[in-house]
Amino acid sequence: MEKIWLKSYPEGVPAEIDSTQYRSVTHLLEESFRKYADKKAYVCMDKFLTFGEVDQMSQKFGAWLQGKGLQQGARVAIMLPNVLQYPVAMAGVLRAGYTVVNVNPLYTPRELEHQLKDSGAEAIIVLENFAHTVQEVVANTPVKHLIVATMGDLLGTLKGAIVNLVVRKVKKMVPAFSLPGSVSFKQVLAEGGRLTLNPVKLNHDDIAFLQYTGGTTGVSKGAVLLHKNVIANVLQNEAWLHMAPQEEQVVFVCALPLYHIYSLTISAFMGMRLGGLNVLIPNPRDIPGFIKELAKYRVTVFPAVNTLYNALLNNPEFAKLDFSSYKVCNGGGMAVQQAVADKWLKITGTPIIEGYGLSETSPVATANRVDIREFTGTIGLPIPSTEVRILDDDGNEVPLGTAGEIAIRGPQVMAGYWNRPEETAKSMTPDGFFKTGDVGIMDERGYTKIVDRKKDMIIVSGFNVYPNEVEGVVAGHPGVLEVACIGVPDKNSGEAVKLFVVRKDPNLTAEQLMDFCKHELTAYKKPKYIEFRDDLPKTNVGKILRRQLRDEKQGA
Repeated sequence: MEKIWLKSYPEGVPAEIDSTQYRSVTHLLEESFRKYADKKAYVCMDKFLTFGEVDQMSQKFGAWLQGKGLQQGARVAIMLPNVLQYPVAMAGVLRAGYTVVNVNPLYTPRELEHQLKDSGAEAIIVLENFAHTVQEVVANTPVKHLIVATMGDLLGTLKGAIVNLVVRKVKKMVPAFSLPGSVSFKQVLAEGGRLTLNPVKLNHDDIAFLQYTGGTTGVSKGAVLLHKNVIANVLQNEAWLHMAPQEEQVVFVCALPLYHIYSLTISAFMGMRLGGLNVLIPNPRDIPGFIKELAKYRVTVFPAVNTLYNALLNNPEFAKLDFSSYKVCNGGGMAVQQAVADKWLKITGTPIIEGYGLSETSPVATANRVDIREFTGTIGLPIPSTEVRILDDDGNEVPLGTAGEIAIRGPQVMAGYWNRPEETAKSMTPDGFFKTGDVGIMDERGYTKIVDRKKDMIIVSGFNVYPNEVEGVVAGHPGVLEVACIGVPDKNSGEAVKLFVVRKDPNLTAEQLMDFCKHELTAYKKPKYIEFRDDLPKTNVGKILRRQLRDEKQGA
C-alpha cells in the first residue's frame, strides 16, 4: 500500500525511526539520568527531584526488589497516583529487570484482584490512601511483597509547616488498613541503599509493561508492551514533536494519571527523553488547585483529554494565566470536541493538536502536525514507521473516503494480550495489523477522522448514527457543560438516540435542546430522549463511560 500520508509530513520529520539505537527502555532512561543529572525532572507540591536523584533512588528501589529474590521478568504492580514515588518505582522496577504492571488506585477490590491474579504480580507498591483495597484481596493473589508509600515520603522539610499541614490533611483521608509484613517506601530506599543494583541484560523482546485496557468493553486485558514497543513510541513522538533545542527547559503538565499509557509515554518518557520537567498533579479534578499549580510554571507541553480541557475552560480563573510559553497542547484519549477546541484556541492562543492511540500501541499511532494553527477535527497522520489501513468487516481495505475499522501496524504495536492467545488472534490481521475497534475515514492526504467505536454505533431505521458526531453538535450549545449519547431500544426504528446532559445553564430545557438539534442534525440523528444529570460516569482519565449508561438503561 502506498503511504499517501508521507506527502503531508512537515519538513524535517522522517518517514522512519531507528529504535535499534537502544537495547532497552532502561538503556534510554539511564542515558537521560547521566545527561541531565543536575536538571529538575519532577515536581509535586513544590518539591523537586532532579534526574540524578531519580537515578539514585530508583537504583535503591530496584536493588531492594532484587534482594527479595524476584526472578528476571517478575511482575511488579504500581498502584500510585501522580506522586514523586511513581517515577522512582517505575524506573526501579525496569532497571531491576522486572515488568511494570500499572494499576489504577481507584480500582474496586474486584478489579484489583482480577489484575493482580491475571498478571501474576509478586510485589506491589501502593499509596496508603488505597491500601485498604489491597488489604481486602491480597490473600487471594500471588503478591508476596507489599510496599506502602505516604504523601509525605519525599516531600522532605521543604516549607515544613505547609507540607506538614497538607500531609496531616491527607492522613485524615486515609481509610484504616492492616497489611502485616508490609514495608514503608522510606524503609525500602534505606535498605536498598545498603545493597547494589545488579545490572540486568535486557533486550528488545523483554516485557517492559503489562498495560491493562480500561475494561470499558468487558474484562480488562493486559497489553504486552515490549521494551522495543516503548522505545519506538518515545522516538516516534520525539521525531514528530520536532522540538528545536531551546534555552528554557521543556515543562510538561502531568495531570493525566501516569498509570495510563497516554501520560506514561507523552509526559514521563518524553519528559525524561528531552530533559524536561514534569509537573505532577495528583488530583486534576481539583480544578482551582490545578490552576494554582499551572500559574507557577512556564508550561511548554500540555497533554489532556477533552473533559479536562473543558473543565479548565469553564473556570474563570484559568483565562487569567500566562499562556505565552505554551507550545504543544495534545488532545487524546477520547474525541476532542470542536466547541472545546475553538474556545481553547481563543483563550490560550494555542491549538489543540489531536492524536490517536491505544494501550495496545504504546499509545501514539497518529497525530496532527504540530505546526497547525487551528483544530482539524481529524486524528492526523500516521507517525513515523507507522501504517494505517481502513478495513471492512471481512478485513479488506476500503476505498479512501469510506468508513471502516482502523487498523495499525508499526514497531509500537503490542506483542499481544497477556495469556490470551485467542483475544490476540482476534485483534490482529495475518499481516500484522492491529484492529482497533474504532471506525474511521481516511482522506486523500492521509488524514483520518474517527467516526466512533464500532460497539458504540447506533442504528436508527437502518441508518448509522455515530455518538461522537451527535455529542460534538450538542456540546456546541452554550447551555451544555457535558454530554453523552447512546442508543436505546425502539419498537419503531430498532434503536433511538438518547442524550445524557450536564447543564451549564440551569434553566436549559429538553425542548430548547431538541429545537437546537433539529437545526443541526438530520432527522434520524436527532435525540428522541434527553435526560439531565448532575454528572456523567467517567474513567479516571476523564473518558465518559457510555457503556455504563447503556448498562443502566438495560438494567432498568
